[in-house]
Amino acid sequence: MARILIIDDERSIRNTLRDILESEKYIIDDAKDGLIGLDKISQNKYDVILCDIKMPKMDGMEVLLKALEMTDTPIIMISGHGTIDTAVDTLKLGAYDYISKPPDLNRLLVTIRNAMDKSRLITETKVLKKQVSKQWEMVGESEALCGVKDIIEKVAPTNARVLITGENGTGKELVARWLHEQSNRSKSPFIEVNCAAIPSELIESNLFGHEKGSFTSAIKQRKGNFEQAHGGTIFLDEIGDMSLSAQAKVLRALQERKIMRVGGEKEISVDVRIISATNKDLNHEISNHNFREDLYHRLSVILIHVPALRERPEDIPLLVNHFMYELCTDAGKAVMSIEDGAMIELQKIEWTGNIRELRNVIERLAILCEKVITAEDVKLYAQAFGRTK
Repeated sequence: MARILIIDDERSIRNTLRDILESEKYIIDDAKDGLIGLDKISQNKYDVILCDIKMPKMDGMEVLLKALEMTDTPIIMISGHGTIDTAVDTLKLGAYDYISKPPDLNRLLVTIRNAMDKSRLITETKVLKKQVSKQWEMVGESEALCGVKDIIEKVAPTNARVLITGENGTGKELVARWLHEQSNRSKSPFIEVNCAAIPSELIESNLFGHEKGSFTSAIKQRKGNFEQAHGGTIFLDEIGDMSLSAQAKVLRALQERKIMRVGGEKEISVDVRIISATNKDLNHEISNHNFREDLYHRLSVILIHVPALRERPEDIPLLVNHFMYELCTDAGKAVMSIEDGAMIELQKIEWTGNIRELRNVIERLAILCEKVITAEDVKLYAQAFGRTK
C-alpha cells in the first residue's frame, strides 16, 4: 500500500488531506514543519511527498532542496499564497508538480497517481540497472584478474583508446562494458560491433552508414555504428578480422574524428571512444600484411590482456557458485549445492573455452543433476566435454 507524507504547518490542512487520502486507501504520515518532515524522510520510504511552501522554521523551498538530496520520491508543492512565478520556481528546483490551496480534489488525486507512476518507474529503473550491472559483473579475486580491474579503474575515466586481447571466452566484452560503465560516457550509447560476424562487403556500411541508393539494397539512408555511438563508446570486437579497406576508414575516423557514409559526400563529425578487442596476435597479422600497423598503434594506447581461465584456477569456485546462483534463480528453483569433491574435479578441467565453456557446463549440471552436485556428476557431465589437466 502506498505511503504519503504531508508536510504543512496548518493542522486543519493536514487533517483534511489525511481524511481524503486515507479514504483512497493510502497510508499517511504528517509533519507540522520542515525539520520534522526531513527527519521522517530520512527514516522512512515514501511514494509521494506533499509539502507546503510557507512554513515556520524552514520554508518549503528549502525543504524541497534538502529532500531532493535525500530521496528520489516525487515531491508535490502546495501553497495558498503562490503565484505562477512561484510554481515555475518550484518546478525548476525539482518539484514534481505544484498545487494551489485549497486543492481541487480531482486534480490532487490525479497528480498523486501520476507521481506514484513516476516513483514506480524510478524504482524499476534502479532494479534494471542493478540487473544490468550484475550481468556484466567481473567475478574473481585472483592476482591476474585484480590486475585487470586495477587497469580498468585507472583507464575508464579517460578517453584513451583501449585494445583488449585474450582467448575466446575469457570475458573481453566484460572488460569493454566496465570501461564504458565507469567512464564519463556511461549515460551515452555503448555500441558493439562484431567485426567477424559482418561480411567484408557490408562492414563499411555498418560502421559508417550509407546513403539511399548507394548500392542495390540501400533503399533508405542509414546511420552507421559510429554515428549511433556519438557521445558514447563503440566496441570493435574481433577487430583482427576487419578488412583492410575498412581498417583504412577506421584509421581516418580516428585521425580526423569525422566519417563519411557510403555513397555520401558530406563529412560527419563524431565524438566516440573506441575500445577494440581481438583473440589474434595483431603483430603476427601485421607481419602477414593482414592488419595495418598504423591502426594498431592508434588503437593500442592502452593494452589490457584478459587472462585465460587456466591462468587463474583459484577463481573457478567463485565463478561456479556465481553461475549456479544465477542459473537457479533465473529458473525459479532452489540453488543447488556443490560438493568439495565436485569443485576439485571442475578445477582439474582444462577449460579451452574459458569462462564461456565453464558457464555452459554449470548450466548442464544444473539441469541434469539432483539437488547436490557430486564429483561423479562432474566426471559424467563435464569432463566428457573438456580436457583434464
